[in-house]
Amino acid sequence: MSTAVAAGTWKLGDREVNRIGYGTMRLTGNGMMGNSDGTPIDRDAAVNLLHSAFEQGVNHIDTAAFYFSPLRSANELINRALSSWYGDVVMVTKVGPARGSSGEWLPMARPDQLRGQVEENLRQLGRDHLDVVNLRRNGPDTASLSEHFGALAELRQAGLVRHLGLSNVRPEHVAEALMIAPVACVQNSYGLDWRRADESGLVDLCLEQGIAFVPYFAVSGLRREASAGQEYDARVRSVAHAHGATPAQVRLAWTLHRGPHVLAIPGTTNPAHLAENVAAGSLGLTEGELALLDKPHEGTA
Repeated sequence: MSTAVAAGTWKLGDREVNRIGYGTMRLTGNGMMGNSDGTPIDRDAAVNLLHSAFEQGVNHIDTAAFYFSPLRSANELINRALSSWYGDVVMVTKVGPARGSSGEWLPMARPDQLRGQVEENLRQLGRDHLDVVNLRRNGPDTASLSEHFGALAELRQAGLVRHLGLSNVRPEHVAEALMIAPVACVQNSYGLDWRRADESGLVDLCLEQGIAFVPYFAVSGLRREASAGQEYDARVRSVAHAHGATPAQVRLAWTLHRGPHVLAIPGTTNPAHLAENVAAGSLGLTEGELALLDKPHEGTA
């Protein structure tokens, strides 16, 4: 069985991780935009799924305190899983967005509210410090993030956080943050169908700075949190057929081929899909296949 080790490694700050990770949002049955709401999987099944991911070499988990539904909290599930796991797992959470106890979205946290969000993640995860905290930016592209990132830098100095990252940003935000504190990772929407991080130069900037680039929605693309549907891109279907792989594996492999600093965090509640996602790290695409996939999409066939 292929493991996450096959994809190679990159560093999140001083923590080396395998490039195939796992995103936990789907475990709650509740999506960020409300378009994936459904019954969450059984709690024990979720813990077993996380253990299976760890056993397959996944040592980078993405989460957030605002990943919750009426019945499940991603952080609580991770806490349970880690309580009976003794391997080294790097937890990456994010702050900035806020939800009330009933799930309603609240305004972006003020800089002075970020400590409370960090402490909430600490309590839920049962830890005395967080490995990586991403500042998730909400707002106009021109808005400065220096006050928010500066507040997180103070928490890093206080020992509550080891490393800082950014989410949903542009290159100028990375430059702004680097003037304040080191940036371990940048997490943006990116995939075969959504390449704004290429157009802006963000992916290349991260490589130049030694920063991990962590795309979300790398498989689902414009469907975002929605469940995977039928593959509409004939090029992806063709490459998948040539390798005896699934379209999702091809999409993940294409993303990983974008650079050695690119990490993947696909989420799933299906053990078989988890194994397929991990195996995508060993899927080698030819130069011809990459060139085919790199062309602008012209429709279905």
